[in-house]
Amino acid sequence: MKKRQCKITVLRKELYPDLQRQYLADPESGPCPIFEVGQEFLLERSDARDDFWHMLDGKFCSEAWDCISRYVYTALQGGSIMDGWTKDEKVMIACCNDGTRPVIFKIERLDGEEQK
Repeated sequence: MKKRQCKITVLRKELYPDLQRQYLADPESGPCPIFEVGQEFLLERSDARDDFWHMLDGKFCSEAWDCISRYVYTALQGGSIMDGWTKDEKVMIACCNDGTRPVIFKIERLDGEEQK
C-alpha cells in the first residue's frame, strides 16, 4: 500500500463581532479558541496508521472536521482534491461552518513513497 499523507494548515481565523452581538447567546464569544494561525496537522494513511478514521485522536474540532473531512479523505486516497477549481489539484482551501468565527484551512495532498 502506498503511504499517503495530507497536511492541514490553519490559514486564517476570521471574526464577525457584529454577528456575534446580534445572534449569539454570548455576544462576546470572540475568535475560535481551538485553532491558531499557522498550526499544522499531518495525517497519514498506511498499513501501520490511519489518522482519518481516528480524526487525529481528538486533536481536531469535530465541527471543522465535518466540513473538511471529504477533502482530507480524497487526499489520503491519492485523489484530486479539486481538479479544475484550484491552481493545484492537490490543494483545497476550505473553512469550518461557524458563521461568526470561521477558520480557513489549506488542505494539501502530499504524495508519499511505496511502503515495504
